[in-house]
Amino acid sequence: MFQNKNSKSSNFSVNDLILFCIHSVIFNSEQCSFERLVKECFTLFPETLKFTRYPIWPDSRKLDRPLRALRDENLIIGDPKTYFILTKTGEEKATVVSKSLRQGKLL
Repeated sequence: MFQNKNSKSSNFSVNDLILFCIHSVIFNSEQCSFERLVKECFTLFPETLKFTRYPIWPDSRKLDRPLRALRDENLIIGDPKTYFILTKTGEEKATVVSKSLRQGKLL
């Protein structure tokens, strides 16, 4: 769907990137479990989610606070024990992020 070949993602907050990843998983007709979200985030934005000491592994703890903040802002529904979905407002914001990231891909 999207491959991060540049640093365009550095223009976005971790929360925005998580919204984009949830959107990406759901867009591919998959349920967005916590494990699937970690995989998507690390695949698309490894610099954001990697362990400092072991950069080839994702540090899922880096999603904890942003996911809580996204729930508090009513942008997502769900938790790590179930699945995540976007609210209407979350979907709108994810679409804006998606369009901006894709524009960076077009050269």
